[in-house]
Amino acid sequence: MGLANATGDIVALAADTGSEDRSDIQWIESLLRRCSRHLRLIGETDEGSDETSWSRYLARHGVSVFEGADQCAATIDELTTSVEPPRCPYLSVIVPAHAAAGLLPRSLQALADSELPRAYWELIVVDDASGDATASIAAQFADIVVRLPGKPYGPAYARNRGFDVARGECLVFLDADVCVYPDTLTQFALALGRAPEVSAVFGSFDARSKGKGLGVQYRNLLTHYYHQQNAGPAETFWSSCGAIRREAFIEAGMFDEWHFPRRQIEDFELGHRIRRRGRQIVLHPEIRATHLKNRTLRAMIAADLYDRALPWMRLFGGRPTTGLRRNAQLRALKKQNTALAWLALALTLVATYAQRLSLLIGAGLCVLLVLVNNRAQYRFFTRKRGLMVALAAVPFDFLSYFSHGVGIAYGRLLREMIGEPKPHPTVEAFSEVGVRMWPPVPRKRADDA
Repeated sequence: MGLANATGDIVALAADTGSEDRSDIQWIESLLRRCSRHLRLIGETDEGSDETSWSRYLARHGVSVFEGADQCAATIDELTTSVEPPRCPYLSVIVPAHAAAGLLPRSLQALADSELPRAYWELIVVDDASGDATASIAAQFADIVVRLPGKPYGPAYARNRGFDVARGECLVFLDADVCVYPDTLTQFALALGRAPEVSAVFGSFDARSKGKGLGVQYRNLLTHYYHQQNAGPAETFWSSCGAIRREAFIEAGMFDEWHFPRRQIEDFELGHRIRRRGRQIVLHPEIRATHLKNRTLRAMIAADLYDRALPWMRLFGGRPTTGLRRNAQLRALKKQNTALAWLALALTLVATYAQRLSLLIGAGLCVLLVLVNNRAQYRFFTRKRGLMVALAAVPFDFLSYFSHGVGIAYGRLLREMIGEPKPHPTVEAFSEVGVRMWPPVPRKRADDA
Protein backbone atom coordinates (compact mmCIF):
# COMPACT_ATOMS: atom_id res chain seq x y z
CA MET A 1 0.00 0.00 0.00
CA GLY A 2 2.83 2.35 0.79
CA LEU A 3 4.56 1.69 -2.54
CA ALA A 4 1.28 2.09 -4.45
CA ASN A 5 0.73 5.55 -2.95
CA ALA A 6 4.32 6.78 -2.99
CA THR A 7 5.07 9.93 -5.00
CA GLY A 8 8.81 10.33 -4.46
CA ASP A 9 11.60 9.55 -6.92
CA ILE A 10 13.05 7.08 -4.41
CA VAL A 11 11.03 4.65 -2.31
CA ALA A 12 12.73 2.94 0.66
CA LEU A 13 11.04 -0.09 2.20
CA ALA A 14 12.20 -0.97 5.72
CA ALA A 15 10.92 -3.26 8.46
CA ASP A 16 9.95 -1.74 11.84
CA THR A 17 11.64 -3.95 14.41
CA GLY A 18 10.47 -1.84 17.34
CA SER A 19 14.04 -1.01 18.24
CA GLU A 20 15.27 2.50 18.91
CA ASP A 21 18.53 1.66 17.16
CA ARG A 22 18.23 3.10 13.64
CA SER A 23 21.66 1.95 12.42
CA ASP A 24 19.86 -0.77 10.47
CA ILE A 25 18.68 1.78 7.89
CA GLN A 26 22.00 3.50 7.27
CA TRP A 27 22.07 1.73 3.91
CA ILE A 28 18.97 3.77 2.93
CA GLU A 29 20.73 7.04 3.74
CA SER A 30 23.71 5.97 1.64
CA LEU A 31 21.42 5.08 -1.25
CA LEU A 32 19.67 8.46 -1.03
CA ARG A 33 22.97 10.32 -1.19
CA ARG A 34 24.05 8.38 -4.28
CA CYS A 35 20.73 8.58 -6.11
CA SER A 36 20.44 12.33 -5.58
CA ARG A 37 23.35 12.70 -8.01
CA HIS A 38 21.61 10.63 -10.69
CA LEU A 39 17.97 11.77 -10.59
CA ARG A 40 18.17 12.87 -14.21
CA LEU A 41 18.47 9.19 -15.17
CA ILE A 42 15.42 8.06 -13.18
CA GLY A 43 12.76 9.99 -15.14
CA GLU A 44 9.51 8.45 -16.28
CA THR A 45 9.34 7.11 -19.85
CA ASP A 46 6.10 7.34 -21.80
CA GLU A 47 4.58 3.95 -22.55
CA GLY A 48 5.06 2.99 -26.18
CA SER A 49 7.86 5.49 -26.72
CA ASP A 50 10.66 4.53 -29.08
CA GLU A 51 13.08 5.37 -26.29
CA THR A 52 12.09 2.21 -24.41
CA SER A 53 14.02 0.24 -27.03
CA TRP A 54 17.75 0.82 -26.80
CA SER A 55 18.43 -0.43 -30.31
CA ARG A 56 15.78 1.87 -31.83
CA TYR A 57 16.99 4.73 -29.66
CA LEU A 58 20.57 4.40 -30.89
CA ALA A 59 19.42 4.00 -34.49
CA ARG A 60 17.56 7.30 -34.23
CA HIS A 61 20.85 8.93 -33.22
CA GLY A 62 22.82 7.33 -36.03
CA VAL A 63 24.98 5.11 -33.82
CA SER A 64 25.93 1.72 -35.25
CA VAL A 65 27.06 -0.43 -32.34
CA PHE A 66 26.17 -3.88 -33.63
CA GLU A 67 28.74 -4.37 -36.36
CA GLY A 68 31.10 -6.45 -34.26
CA ALA A 69 33.13 -6.54 -31.11
CA ASP A 70 36.00 -4.68 -32.77
CA GLN A 71 33.82 -1.56 -32.79
CA CYS A 72 33.47 -1.50 -29.00
CA ALA A 73 35.99 1.28 -28.33
CA ALA A 74 34.60 3.55 -31.06
CA THR A 75 31.07 2.85 -29.88
CA ILE A 76 31.82 3.85 -26.29
CA ASP A 77 33.46 7.10 -27.40
CA GLU A 78 30.51 7.91 -29.66
CA LEU A 79 27.95 7.16 -26.96
CA THR A 80 29.81 9.28 -24.42
CA THR A 81 30.39 12.32 -26.64
CA SER A 82 27.55 12.55 -29.16
CA VAL A 83 24.43 10.83 -27.86
CA GLU A 84 22.15 12.12 -25.12
CA PRO A 85 21.56 9.36 -22.51
CA PRO A 86 18.28 7.45 -22.85
CA ARG A 87 15.57 7.82 -20.23
CA CYS A 88 15.47 4.05 -19.63
CA PRO A 89 18.52 1.77 -19.38
CA TYR A 90 19.11 -0.99 -21.90
CA LEU A 91 20.59 -3.42 -19.37
CA SER A 92 19.35 -4.17 -15.87
CA VAL A 93 22.18 -5.83 -13.95
CA ILE A 94 20.75 -8.00 -11.14
CA VAL A 95 23.04 -9.31 -8.39
CA PRO A 96 21.59 -11.60 -5.69
CA ALA A 97 23.62 -11.50 -2.47
CA HIS A 98 23.46 -13.37 0.82
CA ALA A 99 26.07 -12.59 3.49
CA ALA A 100 28.33 -11.23 0.75
CA ALA A 101 29.87 -8.26 2.54
CA GLY A 102 33.36 -9.68 2.00
CA LEU A 103 32.87 -10.03 -1.78
CA LEU A 104 30.69 -7.13 -2.88
CA PRO A 105 33.33 -4.36 -2.62
CA ARG A 106 35.36 -6.09 -5.33
CA SER A 107 32.54 -7.35 -7.53
CA LEU A 108 30.52 -4.11 -7.47
CA GLN A 109 33.61 -1.96 -7.97
CA ALA A 110 34.37 -4.02 -11.08
CA LEU A 111 30.88 -3.19 -12.36
CA ALA A 112 31.41 0.48 -11.54
CA ASP A 113 34.57 0.39 -13.69
CA SER A 114 32.66 -0.87 -16.74
CA GLU A 115 33.32 1.03 -19.94
CA LEU A 116 29.62 1.04 -20.94
CA PRO A 117 28.28 4.50 -20.00
CA ARG A 118 26.31 4.41 -16.76
CA ALA A 119 23.18 5.80 -18.37
CA TYR A 120 22.76 2.61 -20.39
CA TRP A 121 22.56 0.22 -17.46
CA GLU A 122 21.18 0.08 -13.96
CA LEU A 123 22.41 -1.98 -11.02
CA ILE A 124 19.99 -3.84 -8.75
CA VAL A 125 21.36 -5.71 -5.72
CA VAL A 126 18.98 -8.03 -3.87
CA ASP A 127 20.02 -8.63 -0.26
CA ASP A 128 18.61 -12.08 0.51
CA ALA A 129 18.17 -11.82 4.29
CA SER A 130 21.83 -11.19 5.07
CA GLY A 131 22.98 -10.75 8.64
CA ASP A 132 26.03 -8.66 7.74
CA ALA A 133 26.68 -5.33 6.01
CA THR A 134 25.64 -6.57 2.55
CA ALA A 135 22.92 -3.92 2.13
CA SER A 136 25.15 -1.07 3.33
CA ILE A 137 27.89 -1.97 0.86
CA ALA A 138 25.41 -2.50 -1.98
CA ALA A 139 23.94 0.97 -1.38
CA GLN A 140 27.32 2.54 -2.17
CA PHE A 141 27.13 1.22 -5.75
CA ALA A 142 23.58 0.18 -6.67
CA ASP A 143 20.70 2.17 -8.13
CA ILE A 144 18.22 -0.08 -6.33
CA VAL A 145 18.72 -2.20 -3.21
CA VAL A 146 15.99 -4.76 -2.55
CA ARG A 147 16.31 -6.05 1.00
CA LEU A 148 14.46 -9.29 1.78
CA PRO A 149 13.75 -9.90 5.48
CA GLY A 150 13.35 -13.18 7.32
CA LYS A 151 15.11 -16.31 6.12
CA PRO A 152 16.99 -16.52 2.79
CA TYR A 153 14.98 -17.96 -0.08
CA GLY A 154 17.87 -18.55 -2.47
CA PRO A 155 19.19 -16.88 -5.65
CA ALA A 156 16.27 -17.95 -7.89
CA TYR A 157 13.80 -16.09 -5.66
CA ALA A 158 16.16 -13.13 -5.21
CA ARG A 159 16.74 -12.72 -8.96
CA ASN A 160 13.00 -12.72 -9.58
CA ARG A 161 12.52 -9.99 -6.97
CA GLY A 162 15.24 -8.00 -8.69
CA PHE A 163 13.40 -8.39 -11.99
CA ASP A 164 10.23 -7.07 -10.34
CA VAL A 165 11.83 -3.60 -10.14
CA ALA A 166 14.03 -3.78 -13.28
CA ARG A 167 13.45 -1.30 -16.12
CA GLY A 168 15.87 -2.55 -18.76
CA GLU A 169 15.12 -4.23 -22.09
CA CYS A 170 17.58 -6.98 -21.22
CA LEU A 171 18.53 -8.52 -17.89
CA VAL A 172 22.12 -9.29 -16.94
CA PHE A 173 22.46 -11.79 -14.09
CA LEU A 174 25.72 -11.84 -12.14
CA ASP A 175 26.65 -13.63 -8.92
CA ALA A 176 27.96 -11.64 -5.97
CA ASP A 177 31.28 -13.51 -6.20
CA VAL A 178 31.92 -12.62 -9.85
CA CYS A 179 34.08 -9.73 -11.12
CA VAL A 180 33.32 -8.56 -14.65
CA TYR A 181 35.86 -7.18 -17.11
CA PRO A 182 35.56 -3.54 -18.22
CA ASP A 183 34.03 -4.66 -21.54
CA THR A 184 31.69 -7.37 -20.19
CA LEU A 185 28.51 -5.29 -20.20
CA THR A 186 29.38 -3.82 -23.59
CA GLN A 187 29.85 -7.32 -24.98
CA PHE A 188 26.43 -8.38 -23.64
CA ALA A 189 24.83 -5.36 -25.30
CA LEU A 190 26.58 -6.09 -28.59
CA ALA A 191 25.77 -9.81 -28.53
CA LEU A 192 22.04 -9.21 -28.03
CA GLY A 193 21.86 -6.12 -30.23
CA ARG A 194 23.37 -7.64 -33.36
CA ALA A 195 21.44 -10.93 -33.09
CA PRO A 196 17.74 -10.17 -32.53
CA GLU A 197 16.89 -13.84 -33.06
CA VAL A 198 18.91 -14.78 -29.93
CA SER A 199 17.01 -14.63 -26.63
CA ALA A 200 19.83 -15.24 -24.14
CA VAL A 201 23.62 -15.28 -24.04
CA PHE A 202 26.15 -16.14 -21.39
CA GLY A 203 29.88 -15.76 -20.98
CA SER A 204 32.75 -17.58 -19.35
CA PHE A 205 34.97 -17.50 -16.31
CA ASP A 206 38.56 -16.77 -17.20
CA ALA A 207 41.37 -19.22 -16.42
CA ARG A 208 42.42 -17.42 -13.26
CA SER A 209 40.69 -17.64 -9.91
CA LYS A 210 40.97 -15.49 -6.80
CA GLY A 211 40.16 -18.49 -4.60
CA LYS A 212 42.92 -20.49 -2.93
CA GLY A 213 43.35 -24.23 -2.95
CA LEU A 214 43.85 -26.78 -5.70
CA GLY A 215 40.19 -27.79 -5.66
CA VAL A 216 39.03 -24.24 -6.41
CA GLN A 217 41.60 -23.91 -9.18
CA TYR A 218 40.46 -27.21 -10.69
CA ARG A 219 36.75 -26.31 -10.66
CA ASN A 220 37.34 -22.87 -12.15
CA LEU A 221 39.66 -24.21 -14.85
CA LEU A 222 37.21 -27.00 -15.72
CA THR A 223 34.36 -24.48 -16.15
CA HIS A 224 36.64 -22.31 -18.27
CA TYR A 225 37.56 -25.33 -20.41
CA TYR A 226 33.95 -26.31 -21.13
CA HIS A 227 33.00 -22.76 -22.02
CA GLN A 228 35.96 -22.23 -24.30
CA GLN A 229 35.40 -25.53 -26.12
CA ASN A 230 31.65 -25.18 -26.61
CA ALA A 231 31.05 -21.72 -28.01
CA GLY A 232 27.87 -21.23 -30.01
CA PRO A 233 24.33 -22.58 -29.58
CA ALA A 234 23.73 -23.91 -26.07
CA GLU A 235 21.02 -25.90 -24.31
CA THR A 236 21.45 -24.21 -20.95
CA PHE A 237 21.62 -20.76 -19.40
CA TRP A 238 24.33 -19.69 -16.94
CA SER A 239 23.23 -17.13 -14.37
CA SER A 240 26.70 -16.51 -12.94
CA CYS A 241 27.39 -14.32 -15.98
CA GLY A 242 24.48 -14.28 -18.41
CA ALA A 243 21.95 -12.00 -20.10
CA ILE A 244 18.42 -12.59 -21.32
CA ARG A 245 15.80 -10.49 -23.06
CA ARG A 246 12.95 -9.31 -20.85
CA GLU A 247 10.20 -10.83 -22.99
CA ALA A 248 11.95 -14.21 -23.13
CA PHE A 249 12.37 -14.21 -19.36
CA ILE A 250 8.68 -13.46 -18.82
CA GLU A 251 7.56 -16.01 -21.42
CA ALA A 252 9.65 -18.75 -19.80
CA GLY A 253 8.10 -18.03 -16.40
CA MET A 254 11.21 -16.50 -14.72
CA PHE A 255 13.42 -18.55 -12.39
CA ASP A 256 11.75 -21.49 -10.69
CA GLU A 257 11.63 -20.23 -7.11
CA TRP A 258 9.25 -23.05 -6.20
CA HIS A 259 11.70 -25.94 -6.67
CA PHE A 260 15.02 -24.24 -5.87
CA PRO A 261 15.26 -22.78 -2.34
CA ARG A 262 19.05 -22.56 -2.64
CA ARG A 263 21.68 -22.37 -5.38
CA GLN A 264 21.32 -25.48 -7.54
CA ILE A 265 20.54 -25.90 -11.24
CA GLU A 266 17.92 -23.15 -11.43
CA ASP A 267 19.72 -21.54 -14.39
CA PHE A 268 20.01 -24.85 -16.26
CA GLU A 269 16.29 -25.44 -15.73
CA LEU A 270 15.46 -21.93 -16.95
CA GLY A 271 17.54 -22.55 -20.06
CA HIS A 272 15.60 -25.76 -20.67
CA ARG A 273 12.31 -23.85 -20.65
CA ILE A 274 13.68 -21.13 -22.93
CA ARG A 275 14.85 -23.73 -25.43
CA ARG A 276 11.57 -25.65 -25.16
CA ARG A 277 9.79 -22.55 -26.47
CA GLY A 278 11.95 -22.50 -29.57
CA ARG A 279 14.17 -19.63 -28.48
CA GLN A 280 17.94 -19.53 -28.95
CA ILE A 281 20.67 -19.41 -26.30
CA VAL A 282 24.27 -18.73 -27.31
CA LEU A 283 27.53 -19.11 -25.40
CA HIS A 284 30.04 -16.30 -26.06
CA PRO A 285 33.32 -17.25 -24.32
CA GLU A 286 34.80 -13.84 -25.19
CA ILE A 287 32.45 -12.33 -22.58
CA ARG A 288 34.66 -12.78 -19.54
CA ALA A 289 34.46 -12.65 -15.77
CA THR A 290 36.63 -13.69 -12.83
CA HIS A 291 35.41 -15.97 -10.05
CA LEU A 292 36.21 -14.87 -6.50
CA LYS A 293 34.68 -17.63 -4.37
CA ASN A 294 36.92 -19.85 -2.27
CA ARG A 295 35.30 -23.28 -1.67
CA THR A 296 36.54 -26.37 0.12
CA LEU A 297 36.84 -29.76 -1.53
CA ARG A 298 34.04 -31.05 0.67
CA ALA A 299 31.74 -28.21 -0.44
CA MET A 300 32.47 -28.91 -4.11
CA ILE A 301 31.69 -32.63 -3.75
CA ALA A 302 28.47 -31.81 -1.88
CA ALA A 303 27.50 -29.34 -4.62
CA ASP A 304 28.08 -31.98 -7.33
CA LEU A 305 25.92 -34.46 -5.45
CA TYR A 306 23.09 -32.42 -3.89
CA ASP A 307 22.93 -29.33 -6.09
CA ARG A 308 23.55 -30.75 -9.58
CA ALA A 309 23.11 -34.48 -10.14
CA LEU A 310 20.34 -35.05 -7.57
CA PRO A 311 17.95 -32.22 -8.58
CA TRP A 312 18.63 -32.86 -12.28
CA MET A 313 17.50 -36.47 -11.97
CA ARG A 314 14.45 -35.60 -9.87
CA LEU A 315 13.27 -32.90 -12.27
CA PHE A 316 14.28 -34.29 -15.66
CA GLY A 317 14.61 -38.01 -14.96
CA GLY A 318 17.81 -38.19 -17.00
CA ARG A 319 16.01 -37.48 -20.29
CA PRO A 320 17.76 -35.26 -22.87
CA THR A 321 16.69 -31.64 -22.65
CA THR A 322 17.41 -30.60 -26.26
CA GLY A 323 18.45 -32.11 -29.54
CA LEU A 324 21.79 -30.31 -29.82
CA ARG A 325 24.27 -32.88 -31.05
CA ARG A 326 27.30 -31.42 -29.27
CA ASN A 327 25.53 -31.46 -25.92
CA ALA A 328 24.32 -35.02 -26.49
CA GLN A 329 27.94 -36.05 -27.06
CA LEU A 330 29.05 -34.32 -23.85
CA ARG A 331 26.33 -36.08 -21.85
CA ALA A 332 27.24 -39.45 -23.37
CA LEU A 333 30.92 -38.93 -22.56
CA LYS A 334 30.17 -38.02 -18.93
CA LYS A 335 27.91 -41.06 -18.54
CA GLN A 336 30.62 -43.29 -19.99
CA ASN A 337 33.31 -41.85 -17.72
CA THR A 338 31.05 -42.17 -14.66
CA ALA A 339 30.34 -45.81 -15.47
CA LEU A 340 34.06 -46.52 -16.06
CA ALA A 341 35.06 -44.82 -12.80
CA TRP A 342 32.59 -46.87 -10.77
CA LEU A 343 33.57 -50.06 -12.59
CA ALA A 344 37.23 -49.37 -11.83
CA LEU A 345 36.39 -48.89 -8.15
CA ALA A 346 34.34 -52.09 -8.00
CA LEU A 347 37.03 -54.15 -9.75
CA THR A 348 39.70 -52.74 -7.42
CA LEU A 349 37.71 -53.68 -4.31
CA VAL A 350 36.98 -57.20 -5.59
CA ALA A 351 40.59 -57.70 -6.72
CA THR A 352 41.86 -56.66 -3.29
CA TYR A 353 39.50 -59.06 -1.56
CA ALA A 354 39.97 -62.00 -3.97
CA GLN A 355 43.68 -61.41 -4.63
CA ARG A 356 43.16 -61.58 -8.39
CA LEU A 357 45.59 -59.63 -10.57
CA SER A 358 43.40 -59.88 -13.67
CA LEU A 359 40.68 -57.84 -12.01
CA LEU A 360 43.20 -55.21 -10.98
CA ILE A 361 44.42 -55.00 -14.59
CA GLY A 362 40.80 -54.54 -15.68
CA ALA A 363 40.43 -51.66 -13.24
CA GLY A 364 43.57 -50.08 -14.67
CA LEU A 365 42.15 -50.35 -18.18
CA CYS A 366 38.98 -48.55 -17.05
CA VAL A 367 41.07 -45.73 -15.60
CA LEU A 368 43.09 -45.56 -18.82
CA LEU A 369 39.91 -45.24 -20.90
CA VAL A 370 38.77 -42.31 -18.75
CA LEU A 371 42.14 -40.60 -19.26
CA VAL A 372 41.89 -41.15 -23.02
CA ASN A 373 38.37 -39.72 -23.08
CA ASN A 374 39.62 -36.62 -21.21
CA ARG A 375 42.84 -36.16 -23.16
CA ALA A 376 41.70 -32.86 -24.72
CA GLN A 377 40.89 -31.49 -21.26
CA TYR A 378 44.31 -32.45 -19.87
CA ARG A 379 46.07 -30.89 -22.85
CA PHE A 380 44.12 -27.70 -22.22
CA PHE A 381 45.05 -27.74 -18.51
CA THR A 382 48.71 -28.25 -19.42
CA ARG A 383 48.70 -25.25 -21.77
CA LYS A 384 47.01 -23.02 -19.20
CA ARG A 385 48.67 -24.07 -15.94
CA GLY A 386 51.35 -26.65 -16.65
CA LEU A 387 51.73 -30.42 -16.44
CA MET A 388 51.51 -30.63 -12.63
CA VAL A 389 48.08 -28.99 -12.56
CA ALA A 390 46.89 -31.33 -15.33
CA LEU A 391 48.07 -34.38 -13.37
CA ALA A 392 46.47 -33.07 -10.16
CA ALA A 393 43.15 -32.77 -12.04
CA VAL A 394 42.92 -36.55 -12.55
CA PRO A 395 41.85 -37.48 -8.98
CA PHE A 396 39.44 -34.53 -8.94
CA ASP A 397 37.84 -35.85 -12.11
CA PHE A 398 37.30 -39.26 -10.52
CA LEU A 399 35.86 -37.71 -7.36
CA SER A 400 33.44 -35.80 -9.57
CA TYR A 401 32.42 -38.98 -11.39
CA PHE A 402 31.87 -40.84 -8.12
CA SER A 403 29.65 -38.07 -6.68
CA HIS A 404 27.82 -37.76 -10.00
CA GLY A 405 27.07 -41.48 -10.01
CA VAL A 406 25.72 -41.38 -6.47
CA GLY A 407 23.57 -38.36 -7.29
CA ILE A 408 22.12 -40.01 -10.40
CA ALA A 409 21.24 -43.22 -8.55
CA TYR A 410 19.84 -41.45 -5.49
CA GLY A 411 17.91 -38.95 -7.61
CA ARG A 412 16.31 -41.70 -9.69
CA LEU A 413 15.30 -43.54 -6.53
CA LEU A 414 13.71 -40.43 -5.02
CA ARG A 415 11.93 -39.61 -8.28
CA GLU A 416 10.37 -43.09 -8.42
CA MET A 417 9.44 -43.18 -4.72
CA ILE A 418 8.57 -39.56 -3.90
CA GLY A 419 8.41 -37.61 -7.16
CA GLU A 420 9.64 -34.12 -7.92
CA PRO A 421 11.04 -31.97 -5.11
CA LYS A 422 8.49 -29.80 -3.32
CA PRO A 423 8.90 -26.64 -1.24
CA HIS A 424 8.28 -26.38 2.48
CA PRO A 425 4.64 -27.18 3.45
CA THR A 426 4.20 -23.61 4.71
CA VAL A 427 5.09 -22.25 1.28
CA GLU A 428 2.61 -24.64 -0.34
CA ALA A 429 -0.10 -23.61 2.09
CA PHE A 430 0.37 -19.87 1.50
CA SER A 431 0.49 -20.43 -2.25
CA GLU A 432 -2.72 -22.47 -2.23
CA VAL A 433 -4.74 -19.75 -0.47
CA GLY A 434 -3.27 -17.02 -2.66
CA VAL A 435 -1.84 -14.85 0.12
CA ARG A 436 -0.29 -11.67 -1.29
CA MET A 437 2.45 -10.05 0.71
CA TRP A 438 5.92 -8.57 0.43
CA PRO A 439 8.15 -10.32 -0.05
CA PRO A 440 5.81 -12.62 -1.98
CA VAL A 441 5.61 -16.31 -1.14
CA PRO A 442 7.69 -18.46 -3.55
CA ARG A 443 5.25 -19.12 -6.34
CA LYS A 444 4.60 -21.78 -8.92
CA ARG A 445 5.16 -21.00 -12.57
CA ALA A 446 2.04 -20.71 -14.71
CA ASP A 447 2.91 -23.83 -16.74
CA ASP A 448 3.25 -25.88 -13.53
CA ALA A 449 0.02 -24.80 -11.86
